[in-house]
Amino acid sequence: MAGIRLEKVRKVYPDGTVALHGLDLAIADGELLVVVGPSGCGKTTLLRVIAGLETPTSGKVYIGSRDVTDLSPQQRDLAMVFQTYALYPHKTVRQNLEFGLRVRGIAANVIAERVQQVVATLDLADVLDRRPWQLSGGQRQRVALGRAIARQPQAFLLDEPLSNLDARLRVRTRTELVRIHRHLGATMVFVTHDQEEAMTLGDRVAVLNDGQLQQVATPMEVYHRPANTFVAGFIGSPGMNLFPCSLERTGSKAELVTPGFRIGATGLSLAKAPCTLGIRPEELRLAQRDQAELTGRVEVVQPLGSFVIVHVIVGDEATPCRATL
Repeated sequence: MAGIRLEKVRKVYPDGTVALHGLDLAIADGELLVVVGPSGCGKTTLLRVIAGLETPTSGKVYIGSRDVTDLSPQQRDLAMVFQTYALYPHKTVRQNLEFGLRVRGIAANVIAERVQQVVATLDLADVLDRRPWQLSGGQRQRVALGRAIARQPQAFLLDEPLSNLDARLRVRTRTELVRIHRHLGATMVFVTHDQEEAMTLGDRVAVLNDGQLQQVATPMEVYHRPANTFVAGFIGSPGMNLFPCSLERTGSKAELVTPGFRIGATGLSLAKAPCTLGIRPEELRLAQRDQAELTGRVEVVQPLGSFVIVHVIVGDEATPCRATL
């Protein structure tokens, strides 16, 4: 196993599209890093650059201490798991697991041992003689992952591998992935647009937008200490409420002021300048009208069982706000 390091990696396509803007990123040996961001932000390009399927316009890619920038995918010893399972439809599960090892000329006894380890790890014993069309989506994804594990590569690259699963199976497979990562101690880079997956899976989360890293930190740090307003609004379900405002002082009293409302501010040392007030939806509570600091009109109520999302228009009736109650 080995860590991965990118140094000022930039990718510009022939039409002038800049997919990656000089990324610096270090992934520790044995770490599970989740790369998250909206569609088109450069996540898959980043993964393909690491894999060797794309050549960076400039910058360096290291696996361990080895500069692999100009090496082919075959020379990098990485395993990639795609959104589409890419299983051989005419082969059984056992044959799919064995195939990559056979083409590399691995001895038969070693192949049998590795396949047995994968079968035990992923609970595939009951489906070894089935073909992909006879499997559920979750079973097919486990076979695709098992084929990668059997190779024993230096690192795993996973490109939105859960997006084809239904909601219930996705939750269960996330749990399995965490267990597998702990069991293998392998370096994994997991790409997703789903911030819930990012929060539940990663040792660290790298938030990407428009080809630029916005923040790389633990899930809880990204949630509680977002580096900027993009991270604050993107991470969280629903995202943080963001209000453009200014800080006004009258003697010892300070208030955050928007076009629609004012609220008291304590412990702030900001100058009188434009700023942004961020409030997580779960920090808002219902109150009597004469005691409320924010008032507004309820637009939509979304009951989700354990909590309810309330969409409110506040202040000047042009500012949306969300609360979870």
